[in-house]
Amino acid sequence: MGTVEEQKVQQKKAFGWAARDTSGFLSPFNFSRRATGEKDVTFKVVYCGICHSDLHMIKNEWGVSTYPLVPGHEIVGVVTEIGSKVEKFKVGDRVGVGCMVGSCRSCDSCANNLENYCPKMILTYGGTYYDGTTTYGGYSDIVVADEHFIVRIPDNLPLDAAAPLLCAGITVYSPLRYYGLDKPGMHVGVVGLGGLGHVAVKFAKAMGVKVTVISTSPNKKKEAIEHLGADSFLVSRNQDEMQAAMSTMDGIIDTVSAQHPLMPLMGLLKSHGKIVLLGVSEKPLELPVFPLLVGRKIVGGSAIGGMKETQEMINFAAKHNITADIEVIPIDYVNTAIERLVKADVRYRFVIDIANTMKSSSSS
Repeated sequence: MGTVEEQKVQQKKAFGWAARDTSGFLSPFNFSRRATGEKDVTFKVVYCGICHSDLHMIKNEWGVSTYPLVPGHEIVGVVTEIGSKVEKFKVGDRVGVGCMVGSCRSCDSCANNLENYCPKMILTYGGTYYDGTTTYGGYSDIVVADEHFIVRIPDNLPLDAAAPLLCAGITVYSPLRYYGLDKPGMHVGVVGLGGLGHVAVKFAKAMGVKVTVISTSPNKKKEAIEHLGADSFLVSRNQDEMQAAMSTMDGIIDTVSAQHPLMPLMGLLKSHGKIVLLGVSEKPLELPVFPLLVGRKIVGGSAIGGMKETQEMINFAAKHNITADIEVIPIDYVNTAIERLVKADVRYRFVIDIANTMKSSSSS
């Protein structure tokens, strides 16, 4: 390992954009990444998606942020260096990093390929790494990560549109599989047609499931059915439409992070139906118990997925040509993009063109 001084000499100069305080304003930031360890993969970042959680983190809305904070956990790029004991990757490979870069590797969750539920899971940014340093995310030019937490991106997936799959993709794929809502012929509702919802429709359809999009916005109907391939569309505020769809769904994937009532959604479920919550609302949701009892229904949750399942999800996406619908932006547009994301003014995911636009700012 060498002395602390030697390790500092080996550290890699990195450049990114960071928030310095709760204003959430991002600006150029010079910092260091660790040297490539024996099990590490270093890669040049080509694209990084902007996730809704980035917005919460840069403004410390969850109360766990430390500054300076470099966001980004939908990171894709090309391997530039590997450690001496790396077995799965070589220089030139197309790779990605999602929401986590570490876990204890020994608890029950880790033993069952569920590193995402490890009590010591280390977040890709804003976390504390094994060596005590802060983790920095993908709004930066390079990433160094343990090979266990690196995903291989199949050659037929475009890197830019694959980036959001590393968070949004696995966040919807995992509950569809785990809760058994992936069987052909089933009927699944998707609540909210944003970054997660639009990808949920694509994955569910590829699994052979009948999909109904449930939204407060009637103007999204054409998009949902004609562009994304949903079978039907419900306006959640339309009592007649909701009444007509009562007891027709095997499950519901609820991607909404704003405050919203669960009661009308529970009515859409058949007996033994499941509603899976993926959004984190700022205030607790009300849980009406009676409709749970009379239909033996379940309200569940899910957060991303383990590394094995994340790779499985990316391979499934490649096989079925599933990508996120994206708007590619230069890094110096990032603060405007965040403002637009607050207003839900994006279809459906911003992706930063790091490789072509980050270096132009590095002189500042």
